Amino acid sequence: MPEPADPRALVDDLVAAEAGDWDLAGAVPDGVLRRLGAAGLLCPQVDGRYGGLGRDSRWTGEFTAHLGSRCGSVRSVLTSQSMAAGTIARLGDAAQRHEHLTRLTSGALAAAAFSEPGAGSDLSAMTTEVRRDGDGVVLTGHKTWITAAAYADLVVVVARQDDGAAAVVVPADAPGVVVTPVVAPSGCRAAGHADVRLDGVRLPASAVLGGGGQPLPLLVTAALQHGRMSVAWGCVGILRSCLTEASRHAATREQFGVPLAEHQLVARHLAELLVAERSATHACEHAADAVDARSPDQVVAAVLAKHTAATLAARGAASAVQVLGSAAARDGHPVARAHRDAKLMEIIEGTSEICQLILARHAVAAAR
Repeated sequence: MPEPADPRALVDDLVAAEAGDWDLAGAVPDGVLRRLGAAGLLCPQVDGRYGGLGRDSRWTGEFTAHLGSRCGSVRSVLTSQSMAAGTIARLGDAAQRHEHLTRLTSGALAAAAFSEPGAGSDLSAMTTEVRRDGDGVVLTGHKTWITAAAYADLVVVVARQDDGAAAVVVPADAPGVVVTPVVAPSGCRAAGHADVRLDGVRLPASAVLGGGGQPLPLLVTAALQHGRMSVAWGCVGILRSCLTEASRHAATREQFGVPLAEHQLVARHLAELLVAERSATHACEHAADAVDARSPDQVVAAVLAKHTAATLAARGAASAVQVLGSAAARDGHPVARAHRDAKLMEIIEGTSEICQLILARHAVAAAR
């Protein structure tokens, strides 16, 4: 697939001016997502043999940050589609990769379904099951809060299979699939969050990627790395948006006869926002370079980047609200949107607490 002449310009043209309205409406126009998908920009790392752009983690991250600075909801769709595409690329056989990845680089939309009502941070508790039935399989279970599922043509569902696990490619319109949008989510309102119920969904055996039977921890860890990297870079985008909006406001808004930026306590907020943006960026760059180098530290680096960027984005967005005051206290403003979106980033793809546990275990192991 030929890369758009300027992917960032395409994002600015399609997304930037409309993001606030989409957030209020709770939906992104289908045509916008499909145009970005057909340009290869919702899963940029898919190999060129499948029509993808074949970009590395560093390029993908910087693009994700730019998209995230314009619209957290569309960035969330990119995250889910990239997780689905990454799972297909890693686990699928040659025929499965060709069939599904070429669809995803031609405008089809996908979601990745992990979490369940009783399995959020503890994905080992998932109960969704795929079982063999003659020459096919039957899938039963309930996935919840699945990003982009409301838009998806196909959903990559992680389920238990015998003593292991499997990833199953499920057409969203298959009999027995019920997709119910989450009503009025607090953050990333237009990201198409939905619950997905699977009531005895019958599929051909070829729907199971690589035949299944993978260890659940391996399958989950591999897919979550894509998600954590994408969320981390998206948080960099949130910080960049907040820094721009807060700095512009502080430079032009006067109080007591001088610009807000000349008040020391306001200047402190701006300085801390800049530090947060730079710190999050460096953590993400380190993680992306580790992924591209296939370093054994890439999993921990991704967790560190996600935790650092999400924590700083939530704190930075709150600081930006403080600087803008009432200007950011209304729906539709980029900083108000960032404030809500950033909090959600501390929860998805591994809560802050789960990230801290992983990092603490790494620290203890490294000290031995």
